[in-house]
Amino acid sequence: MPFKSVLTVTGARQGEDDLKLAAKLCEEINAHLSVLVVVLASPPAGGEYAAVVSTAWLKEREAEMQQLERRTSVVSKMLSQTAVSADLSSDYPEEAWADDIIGRRARYTDLTVIGPELLATHTLKKRVIEGALFWSGKPLLLVPEGARATLKPKRILVAWDASLEASRAVREALGMLVGADEVRIVMVDPIEDERHHGQEPGADIAAYLVRHDVKVTVDRLPSSNQSTAAVLFRHAIDTAADLMVMGAYGHSRLRERIFGGATRSAIDNPPLPIFLAR
Repeated sequence: MPFKSVLTVTGARQGEDDLKLAAKLCEEINAHLSVLVVVLASPPAGGEYAAVVSTAWLKEREAEMQQLERRTSVVSKMLSQTAVSADLSSDYPEEAWADDIIGRRARYTDLTVIGPELLATHTLKKRVIEGALFWSGKPLLLVPEGARATLKPKRILVAWDASLEASRAVREALGMLVGADEVRIVMVDPIEDERHHGQEPGADIAAYLVRHDVKVTVDRLPSSNQSTAAVLFRHAIDTAADLMVMGAYGHSRLRERIFGGATRSAIDNPPLPIFLAR
C-alpha cells in the first residue's frame, strides 16, 4: 500500500530540520504531511509543599502554553513555504497520556516519521515512539543523524525472525519492497522446524515476496556470540542498505513499555533508517 499521508511530531525546542525531512519525503512520494506540535505539561506539585508552589506551577504551565502557541506559529509559517499539502495541529498533554494522544493522531496517517532532532530528545522521543507503535496500528520510520532518508529505497534489509511482528512489518513495507532493486531477507541463527523458520529457513517468506515481484536474496547469518541487533546492523552496513525493515517486539502492561533487545537497539542507536511495525 502506498503511503499517502505522513505524520511527524515536533516539540517546542526543536528546529526545522525534522520538518524539512518529513516534507522532503512527502514530496518524493506525493504524500500529505501532518504535523503535530507537542509540549508536555509540567506535572503538578505534590506533597506538603503543594500549596506553597502551586502558584509557581500555574505560571510554569502558562509559560508552556505560550511556548506551544509560539512553536505552532513558527511551524505554520514554515509549512506555508513548502510545496506539499499539509495540516497542523497541537496538543498540551500530561506526559503520562502523551503516547495515547500521539497514537490516536497517527491512526489517521499511513506512517509516522521521527527525524534526528526528535531522536536526540529523551522524553518526547519515548512518547512518540510508544504512541506510534502501541496506539496507532501504523508503522514508524526512524531516521538517525547523517542518514539519507528515502521512501523509495533501492537496497532494503529485512530482519526476519518468522514472528507476527516481522510479518506485519513486511506487509506494511511491501510497496517499498516491490520498488527496490535488492531486498535481503536476513535471519540470525534461524531454527529449522515448523514452529519457527520451517525446514528451509527463509524459503517461505522469499516465495511470498517473489509472488509480489520483489527481487529477493536470503542471508542466514550466525550470531558468533554477538547480539542479533549487532549482526543485523553490521550486515546492513556491509551491504550498503538504504533501509532496514523489522518488526517491533514489545508489549504494553500497566503503562510500562517493554521492548525486545533488537527493537531497543533500533530505537536507542539506529545506524541507518529503520522501518518498524508491530
